[in-house]
Amino acid sequence: MAVAASGTRERPVPLRLRRRAVVAGVVVLWLVLFALLRGRQTLALAAADLTSLHRWFNDVNDTIGADRNSNPLFLYFFNEIRLVIDTLVTFVQTLVSQPSDGRPVPQIGWLGVVAVAGYVSWALGNWRVALLAVAGFTFFGLQGLWQESMDTLALTLSAVLVALLVGIPLGVWAGMSSRVNRVVTPVLDFMQTMPTFVYLAPLTLFFLIGPASATIATLVYAAPPAVRITAHAIRSVPATTVEAAESLGSTRAQTLTKVLLPMSRRTVVMGVNQTIMAALSMVTIAALIDAPGLGKSVVQALQSLDVGTAFNAGLAIVVMAIVLDRVTTAAAVRSERTRHPGARRRWRGPLLGAGAVAAAVAVWLSHTYVWAAQFPGEGGAGRSLASAADTVTTWAQDHLSGLTNGVRDVLTTTLLNPFQTLLTDSPWWLTGLVLVALGAVLGGIGAGATAAVCVGLLVGTGLWQDAMTTLASTAVATLLVMLLGVTVGVWMGRSALADRIVRPGLDAAQVMPPFVYLVPFLALFGASRFTAIVAAVVYAAPVTMKIVADGVRGVPATTVEAATAAGSGTWQLVTKVQLPMSRGALVLATNQGLIYVLSMVVVGGLVGAGALGYDVVAGFSQGELYGKGLAAGLAIVLLGVMFDRITQAAAGRTTRVPGRR
Repeated sequence: MAVAASGTRERPVPLRLRRRAVVAGVVVLWLVLFALLRGRQTLALAAADLTSLHRWFNDVNDTIGADRNSNPLFLYFFNEIRLVIDTLVTFVQTLVSQPSDGRPVPQIGWLGVVAVAGYVSWALGNWRVALLAVAGFTFFGLQGLWQESMDTLALTLSAVLVALLVGIPLGVWAGMSSRVNRVVTPVLDFMQTMPTFVYLAPLTLFFLIGPASATIATLVYAAPPAVRITAHAIRSVPATTVEAAESLGSTRAQTLTKVLLPMSRRTVVMGVNQTIMAALSMVTIAALIDAPGLGKSVVQALQSLDVGTAFNAGLAIVVMAIVLDRVTTAAAVRSERTRHPGARRRWRGPLLGAGAVAAAVAVWLSHTYVWAAQFPGEGGAGRSLASAADTVTTWAQDHLSGLTNGVRDVLTTTLLNPFQTLLTDSPWWLTGLVLVALGAVLGGIGAGATAAVCVGLLVGTGLWQDAMTTLASTAVATLLVMLLGVTVGVWMGRSALADRIVRPGLDAAQVMPPFVYLVPFLALFGASRFTAIVAAVVYAAPVTMKIVADGVRGVPATTVEAATAAGSGTWQLVTKVQLPMSRGALVLATNQGLIYVLSMVVVGGLVGAGALGYDVVAGFSQGELYGKGLAAGLAIVLLGVMFDRITQAAAGRTTRVPGRR
């Protein structure tokens, strides 16, 4: 009887199914309590109202402004940093974008800049990239945006220069020292979790509004990729190679300069690529704190709902991003080839010398003659592009408004509004307990504790309802991102042809700064929170698609063949084998999708998204709301940290060996 009883004993319920049951129970209990307590203790705050924390931030801002020229900390630290950065930016601007020394034009005019851009692109990459650079820079002038483009380029190059001067040595140090790497990694994680908006408010507190603050914000945002990728490159050098060099008597410095850096050159250059892309993205957003350039044109056009002008300036940003991306990518490829002497061509040296002479002549001409300094024409191509964009916008609004408004209304009514109501109309403590419980169930005790701290601090910011509104938009956008990412990612992971077709488009989409995504959807959906959500979906989808595709592709071929031999169809193969075995990649894709979406939903404050994004933007434009904007930036950080820690912990759980705790 005992044997029979033991033989019929039921198997224990898998831990994953128990988690799902607990999550379902938490949600059901939430809905029941919401129905009973709706509208109570919601911590609502009107748009013009301020809390004591907001007023305290305003007082701190006023105090700092009054003591800026007397406090030693500002006199000998912050002001000096601002002066150095401002001098650097001003110097670069006088070279290529702003008149200087009584001249009506910069030191180097358009012809010289185009020639130098072409020559540098050829020297670092190849002649195809050089042609792309020449065409791209010429296009800026044809758009009538030469000075704005050069201002953006000046701020980007200034920020990248300082970011690399700090980031590469720190990355080398972190790559050679495990202790330094353990210290640096959490800081980099935190910096990369923060949405781009968040860097602006605190930096203006110490460095004022203007190009210097914009450059400092940009270099702070752009430095983490340089540090992280350089450290990874150094650590990736085979240990046997390092040991061989040390056994031959190489000192630590010789090992670094003769072995580690040469062998990691390509990866380091790719880090430079990522730093440049991050800097360009941040420079455009820094237009909110009076950074000159293309970003300011986009912001002004978005605020006035001028789609044509926004499209023209946004297209210039995309072209600049593509040119800079292709040049640095080609430089990474060439740096790998130069390690092999046989790959060098004898005629390249003399041609580069002749090209240097030609570029120098072009620079002299642009410095000396007005015709070579001021771009000819009045930007007719830009006006034509803006007019065409306005025409297309009008046509879309006239002929597609039924479809676009229908999609917007359905998703808003059936998904966004109910979820937002659940978050904002529940008592704050109930929503907070639900977030903590979900964090603990999905990510463990540590993630639950992090969620509890973040919830408490969110309440302290005085912007609980705005934070919940942003959370609703973020969650809905992330759901749509994952639906799109899984669908396309599985297709790419299962088909090499699909991957070859789709991946270049995803790479190009990841190059574009966030601002650019708002323009077409502003034309289709008008100024609304749904516009920000759709733009966030398109902005975040590429990274999730690539992660899901790599996860599906990583499933062992023998497992797929065994399932196929057992009679599994395509649907069964995907849902029962490939997706379950790539669960870790799915959770990582969710993590990255959340972070990208949160950043973009906040940027959507410029086109009517409201909530925390609006609070931040209003804080920059209205002095009395500065403290509220600063608190909104803090709330965004807290949401990002909470999302990041929960999803990272959940990803760690899914990749553990089954059966182990």
